[in-house]
Amino acid sequence: MTRITTGLLAAAFTVASLTIATAQTAAPAAPAPAKMKLTKQSLKDMKAKWSANKGKLKACRKDVKAKGLAGDDRWFYIEDCMAKS
Repeated sequence: MTRITTGLLAAAFTVASLTIATAQTAAPAAPAPAKMKLTKQSLKDMKAKWSANKGKLKACRKDVKAKGLAGDDRWFYIEDCMAKS
């Protein structure tokens, strides 16, 4: 009987501590609205816009490679870089 009570008590403390621990963790930050609009069509539009200024695009791509960016971060960095004058 003592073992059963001790086991149930330990289980209750474990569940309670897990509940408290999950309540204390911060929720992940929501992505910026601009990042949520990334679709195939928007990528095609960006690339078409960038093709008009190939020299600047080449410089921005060099920066991206130097920073080691990949995936969506690469596209957003190039978009910001191309927007700068």
